[in-house]
Amino acid sequence: MSWGTELWDQFDNLDKHTQWGIDFLEKYAKFVKERIEIEQNYAKQLRNLVKKYCPKRSPKDEEPRFTSCIAFFNILNELNDYAGQREVVAEEMGHRVYGELMRYSHDLKTERKMHLQEGRKAQQYLDMCWKQMDNSKKKFERECREAEKAQQSYERLDNDTNATKADVEKAKQQLNLRTHMADENKNEYAAQLQNFNGEQHKHYYIVIPQIYKQLQEMDERRTIKLSECYKGFADSERKVIPIISKCLEGMILAAKSVDEHRDSQLVIDCFKSGFEPPGDFPFEDYSQNIYRTISDGTISTPKQEGMRIDPKTTVGKAKGKLWLFGKKPKGPALEDFSHLPPEQRRKKLQQRIDELNRELQKETDQKDALIKMKDVYEKNPQMGDPSSLQPKLAETMSNMDRLRMEIHKNEAWLSEVEGKVAARSDRRHSSDINHLVTQGRESPEGSYTDDANQEVRGPPQQHAHPNEFDDEFEDDDPLPAIGHCKAIYPFDGHNEGTLAMKEGEILYIIEEDKGDGWTRARRHNGEEGYVPTSYIDVTLEKNSKGAVTYI
Repeated sequence: MSWGTELWDQFDNLDKHTQWGIDFLEKYAKFVKERIEIEQNYAKQLRNLVKKYCPKRSPKDEEPRFTSCIAFFNILNELNDYAGQREVVAEEMGHRVYGELMRYSHDLKTERKMHLQEGRKAQQYLDMCWKQMDNSKKKFERECREAEKAQQSYERLDNDTNATKADVEKAKQQLNLRTHMADENKNEYAAQLQNFNGEQHKHYYIVIPQIYKQLQEMDERRTIKLSECYKGFADSERKVIPIISKCLEGMILAAKSVDEHRDSQLVIDCFKSGFEPPGDFPFEDYSQNIYRTISDGTISTPKQEGMRIDPKTTVGKAKGKLWLFGKKPKGPALEDFSHLPPEQRRKKLQQRIDELNRELQKETDQKDALIKMKDVYEKNPQMGDPSSLQPKLAETMSNMDRLRMEIHKNEAWLSEVEGKVAARSDRRHSSDINHLVTQGRESPEGSYTDDANQEVRGPPQQHAHPNEFDDEFEDDDPLPAIGHCKAIYPFDGHNEGTLAMKEGEILYIIEEDKGDGWTRARRHNGEEGYVPTSYIDVTLEKNSKGAVTYI
C-alpha cells in the first residue's frame, strides 16, 4: 500500500488531502485551547466561590464551632483543592497537547511545502522533456511532408516530356535535400522520444513514488501525533483523578463528621445562663378585705398594709427578671464579664485564665532559658556578657508578675461566679420564699438585677479564694511567722494586696506559696502582702509544715 504506485496520477488530490490534514490538526489544537480556557475559568470560579463562603473571622473570634459548620469549612477546603486540580489539568493540556500540536503543525507545514515543491519540479521537468519530444516529432512530420512533395514534383517533371533536363535535375536535388532533412529529423525525433520515455519512466517509477512516499509518511506521522495528543488529552485528567477522588472522599468524611448531639451541646454551652427557672407566683388574697370585721380591720389594717404586695411592683420586677428568656439587656463589655449571665461569664473567665496560663508558661520558659544562658556566660565569659541579659530577664520577670496578677484577678472573679451560682442554688432549694422570683432583684451578692447598670459587685480580689483572703485580713490576731525570706530582686508592689520590697530586704513568711507563684509576707512594722516567690530566697522553720528553701 503506497501512494507512489496507487496514486501516481493524483498529485492535486494529495495536495488537497495533506492541506486538509494540517487544517484538521489545527482545528483540534483550537478545541484543546478552548477546553483549557474552560478549565481555567472553572477553577477560577470555584476558587471565588470558596473565597466567598469561607469564614471571615478574626483569630480572636470565639464563634461556636458546630460540627456542621466545621464540615462545611472542610468541604470548602476540599473544593479549593479540587479547583487546584482543574488548574493542573489545564496546565498539563496546555503543555503536553496544545503546545506540542502548535509546534508540530509548524514543522508539518514546512515539510509539506518542501515535498510539494519537489513534486512540481519533477512534473515541470517531465513536461519540458515532453515538449522537446513533441517539437522534434512535429518537425520530423513536417520534413516528411516536404519530402513527399519534393518526390511528387520530381516524378511529375521526370514524366513530363516538355520539361527540360535542368528542371528535372533541380527537382531531383530538391528531393535529395528534403529526404536528407527528413532523415535527420527522424533521428532527432527518435532520440527525443527515447529520452522522454526514459524520463517519464523515471518520473512515474522513481521520483514521484519517492515524493509521494514522503508525503504519505508525513501524513501518517500527523495521524500518529493526533493519536498521541488524544491520549495525552485524556491522561491530563486521568492523572488528577486520584487526588480528585481524595477530595471527594474528604467531602464525604466531612459529611460523616457532623454530630447533631455535639452541636446541641454546643448550643447549650454557648447560651446557658446558669440561672434557675423562675418559681411560682404567690397567691395574692384580696378577699381578706371583704370578710374582716370592723374591730379586726382596725387592729390588722397596719399589718395588712405592711404585708400587702404592690401588684405593679411585683409585675414590674418579675418582668425585669424575665430577660433571661427574652432579650438580654445591652450594656458595655466589662473586664470581668459581669455583663454576661453567670454561666457565660464563668466560661469567658475560664478561657481567659487558660490563655493567661499559656502566656505565663511561655514567659517562664523564656526566663529559664535566659537563666541558663546567663549561667553559661558566667562560666564562659568569652561567649558573652552576663549583664547584657539582665534587662531582658527583668522584663520577663515583670511580664510574669503582670500575668500572675491577671490570673489571680480572673481566678477571684471565677471563684466569685462559682460561689454565687452554688449559693444561689442552695438558697433556692432551702426555703420556699426563695422560689419567689417576683420579689425583685437578688441580694447584693448576686451580679444580676432588673437593670444591667445596677449590678452590685465586690472589688476584684487578688487571691484565688476571696472568702479566705477576707477572713485572714480581717482577723484581729496576726498570723504567726513560719519562716523568713530575703529579697533577691526589687518589687514595686503597685497592685492591690501586694507588698513592695527592696533588694536584700528581710521579711517574715506567714503563708507559703500555694502553687500560684505568690508568697504572703510581713514586714517588721506589721505591713502584710503578697510578693513573687521567684523574687525571694525563702527559708522556712524546721518545725513548720513543708519546710523548703526556694531559689
